[in-house]
Amino acid sequence: MKQSLNLATMRLISRNIYLRLFGFLGVLTLLWFCYPVAQTSFTTPQDSSKNQWLIEFLTGQEKVELTLRYSRQRQNDSGWGYSSHSFQIAPDQLLGLTREQAMSSGGRVQFQLKRDAGTFNCEGWFKEGNGSGHFTFEPSAAFAAELKQQGIGSPTFEEQFSLAVNDVSRAFIKELRDQGYEKPTLDKLVQLGNHGVRLEYVQGLKSLGYVLKSLDHLINMKDHGVSLSFIREMAELGYKQLAAEELINTKDHGVNPNFVRGLAAAGFDRLPLEQLIRVKDHGVNPEFARELAAAGYTGVALDELVNLKDHGVNTKFISELSALGYVRVPLSELRALRDHGVNPQFIQELKQIGYENIPIDQLIRLRSHGVNAAYIQKMKARGYNVQTLDEWVGLRDRGDH
Repeated sequence: MKQSLNLATMRLISRNIYLRLFGFLGVLTLLWFCYPVAQTSFTTPQDSSKNQWLIEFLTGQEKVELTLRYSRQRQNDSGWGYSSHSFQIAPDQLLGLTREQAMSSGGRVQFQLKRDAGTFNCEGWFKEGNGSGHFTFEPSAAFAAELKQQGIGSPTFEEQFSLAVNDVSRAFIKELRDQGYEKPTLDKLVQLGNHGVRLEYVQGLKSLGYVLKSLDHLINMKDHGVSLSFIREMAELGYKQLAAEELINTKDHGVNPNFVRGLAAAGFDRLPLEQLIRVKDHGVNPEFARELAAAGYTGVALDELVNLKDHGVNTKFISELSALGYVRVPLSELRALRDHGVNPQFIQELKQIGYENIPIDQLIRLRSHGVNAAYIQKMKARGYNVQTLDEWVGLRDRGDH
């Protein structure tokens, strides 16, 4: 009986140790994410205490989220920094890890992630879809030999580690060669991987009619967010076979398929690309056109929308004027009010001291001559018995302050 009790107690202690370890790894992860990363260079990441993996099984998604955290030695001192790389991956690529293990109530795991450039050997702990632990990296001698044989070069451990992290594969290198891209150096291969250029991206570009030849063009496209879906959707909207530079420029100016569709729904369909970019740069969007229509300004030309935006006329300004009795003010007068600094507060303050329904041109004249409610009240307090707004303007022009 006593022996059974001791065995049960030891099992309970062991379980508590595992749970504490899992909690410790979580805290360690938080600390690493908060730790500032200085300019660093790779060091041979074989110390498993400095290399961590984290995996989350995402509800309702086929792929899992994998994060690799690994140590780097800073260039300027002997200290350590940390880098992180996250990506989604099919669970069947995690050799030795089953979904049952990942979703268990808690247990140790060992598994591998094999890439052409090398293998990540992982061990750790999983509980209810979340896991963490440590890894070591085993570079592939065969892959290194192939790179040398192809004239690309002999990778260092650091370069091969980076190629493996970013899944720069034999198929990727072959695809570049088959499409006629320039032969990459090792530095360029690492750069392609670090900037997110993958096999699927290069193949997808080709299927859409883009063989850029230049590796730098590939990197620029990826860096500027020119995705395959962006190219495809823009083509479906009529903007087909845009040059790489046009795609980058369009993306940089914030013109996307949703923006194009929104303008089309507002009555501005099939606009030239240059006009789309100009409209976006001036802050005109589909919502602005719809809001103007709701305020009673229908059929406004696109150039007029740009003009209104440039002069600071928005629907809030229009609605505030309407609340003060200025309904359906012509667009030209709205611009003039804005240009001369006449705002709803200026009108409201004049109204509070007895001046209501002032014509638009008179409001502009008052503002231009520096006559506002505060000036009128100050001068009345000094004994000036002036009645009309024109008299107040005259008084102000004579220099009476």
